[in-house]
Amino acid sequence: MTALGFLYPGHSGEDDYPRIEQLLGSDIRVDLVHTDIGEDAHRVDALLEMGSPGRLAAGVEELRLAGADAVVWACTSGSFVHGWEGAQEQVRGLAQTAGLPASSTSFAFVHAVREVGARRVAIGATYPQDVAQLFADFLGAAGIEVTGVVGSGIITAVEVGTWTEAEVLALARAADRPEAEAVLLPDTALHTAAHIPALEKELGKPVLTANQVTIWEGLRLADRRVNAPELGALFTREPVVQA
Repeated sequence: MTALGFLYPGHSGEDDYPRIEQLLGSDIRVDLVHTDIGEDAHRVDALLEMGSPGRLAAGVEELRLAGADAVVWACTSGSFVHGWEGAQEQVRGLAQTAGLPASSTSFAFVHAVREVGARRVAIGATYPQDVAQLFADFLGAAGIEVTGVVGSGIITAVEVGTWTEAEVLALARAADRPEAEAVLLPDTALHTAAHIPALEKELGKPVLTANQVTIWEGLRLADRRVNAPELGALFTREPVVQA
């Protein structure tokens, strides 16, 4: 059994996680601990506080007791808002507190972009434009070219969690650029797990979404590679690896 631990801020799109767990196979367990979101706002000050060491540390012990093999901070904006160096420091602190391999959704996107072989990406964000641009800057620090950034101006994760498949598809279409080799939808509050095949069929390229890459990152940390085509191109890059 491979046990993956995730620290998820508040309540919005967390039902993506049991949905993805069902597609991964019976020997993979997904454990989710909700962290205190503080103020639900896609503003830099609120996001910095949401990902502060104290808020993350509060949920770590529960994951340790559950027997997690790795832990991922399941929040994109609450990690990239710290910048490249700050996000690395955040993950190092999480790893030290947990005593486990650790990462965050922002680094998951970097690793996932490389996994699908993309060099140029487009971003379709639910965030306000200034916050979305910080994600583009983060990817740029990793050597990934961003061809365009579309922000939706949504302030709260709660509102994002109400988005329908039609709204997710519309965001992906608006973000896509002909020169982009993948489209990124960076918000773990956004329900996307059920929509990835439709998104990739519509755009004709890999679509990387926050909860999808977060789960994939947990598997990567645990040295597992699972073939799950219903989760998109990211999950078809490697053959099934038996534990």
